[in-house]
Amino acid sequence: MATATSGGPSFALTEEQRNIQELAHNFAKEEIIPKAAHHDITGEYPTEIIKKAWELGLVNTHIPQEFGGLGLGVFDSSLVTEELAWGCTGIQTAIEANGLAEAPLVVAGNQAQNKKYLGRMTEAPLMAAYCVTEPGAGSDVAGISTKAEKQGDKWVINGQKMWITNGGKANWYFVLARTDPTAKPGSAFTGFIVDADTPGITPGRKEINLGQRASDTRGITFENVVVPEENVLGVPGKGFQIAMSAFDITRPLVSAGAVGLARRALEEATKYSLERKTMGKLISQHQAVAFMLADAAIGIEAARNVVWKACWIRDQGERNTYYASIAKALASDVAVSTANMAVQVFGGNGFNTVIGFTIINVDTPTIKNLSYGILAHKHVKYGIRDPREDKAQGLPIHRKDQSVVQNAIQIT
Repeated sequence: MATATSGGPSFALTEEQRNIQELAHNFAKEEIIPKAAHHDITGEYPTEIIKKAWELGLVNTHIPQEFGGLGLGVFDSSLVTEELAWGCTGIQTAIEANGLAEAPLVVAGNQAQNKKYLGRMTEAPLMAAYCVTEPGAGSDVAGISTKAEKQGDKWVINGQKMWITNGGKANWYFVLARTDPTAKPGSAFTGFIVDADTPGITPGRKEINLGQRASDTRGITFENVVVPEENVLGVPGKGFQIAMSAFDITRPLVSAGAVGLARRALEEATKYSLERKTMGKLISQHQAVAFMLADAAIGIEAARNVVWKACWIRDQGERNTYYASIAKALASDVAVSTANMAVQVFGGNGFNTVIGFTIINVDTPTIKNLSYGILAHKHVKYGIRDPREDKAQGLPIHRKDQSVVQNAIQIT
């Protein structure tokens, strides 16, 4: 962010931030939107789109520069995420799943691990996956039953993971497994880096999701999968902390994706309201429609502000769990309400699969369940006191382009 001249917080983006935001926006407009419907309807993985995004530096944005990445902070990465999600959240999720798998290494990887696994992500358009969720353990990470047993200088992993994004496309996985069956969660789990071609790994079928069908979601079975000691991430028994710390990086980005989806829905609804006529006038001139658009604009601005704040706090090196959960809960709600609003504005056209808006609408339920369900985030927000509540805090907000917001407010 730019430095404020008055001593207060600055809401301006730097020139570099505006440039990367514009790069991501143009990519979404030119490469993602024209092909989004095809990938949603067919479920075909967007390999070529991801390759082009990788070539532009829009994938793996927070890999440190010493390992070949751009080394962007969470805030700058959120600018990219919002724009890609504006194009299609299914394709954006496939791209951002790399960041979720990489985050534990950014948090706790040693030099050799990061050079080997993060480094390879910058050398070729490879994918990675975060293997934590199980059939009986989603938001309740402490319920994980996949186990890893030490045998000599190696570990042997057995278990079943579920709902793994990029599961069938990954070059390697971050795997959280139980290594102490009697310990409390804080010391019961260990994180592992596991190559996807290791014998004993079996990806399941591609799941047909309600939304975000362009991403690849599968179950992954681990049967006597042997992992060398050097692939233990951090200290044995501290995997839970590593996984949770990684979420402090990735949850604000998931939330930024929700903002991008909501923004696109509002833009499409606003455009349609300025074209469609009923009873002799534009539907934007009907107060009921105008108020819905205005409420959506207000929600998007509020959601983006708290998303940016969660990102900014993390980039200051401080814990952002409290604000990350607020961002996830609010942005998800705003995405769903805005998409539902847009369906009403579009009327019958809102249910036509030929019209791109339908993709936005079916993607929204998935947004609410990514990176913990929304109810879990409300629980986290309620139970965790803001450790920075008595400190002055900067509040980064929206970029300069406010045309859609102005349109929605003006027609009221």
